[in-house]
Amino acid sequence: MFVVIFGRPGCPFCVHAKELAEKLDEAKAIEGFRYIDIHAEGISRADMEKTIGKPVETVPQIFVDQTHIGGFTEFDQYVKDKGLLAG
Repeated sequence: MFVVIFGRPGCPFCVHAKELAEKLDEAKAIEGFRYIDIHAEGISRADMEKTIGKPVETVPQIFVDQTHIGGFTEFDQYVKDKGLLAG
């Protein structure tokens, strides 16, 4: 399972998502992750909406194995539902 996080600087939920992905990676619960700074990469809201297929209001936008999960809250719930982290 590989996680991709689209985020931006100064976004607390982006920081939380990245920290959660780092914990998953350290625990070997995922094969790895990539954090993409949408500002540094020049990715617009329209670009993300085209990729996701629906309107995007917030970041982070998170994908697991190319499937859109949602934002941090949905990612956190996904991790809990799948039992990816003990405790």
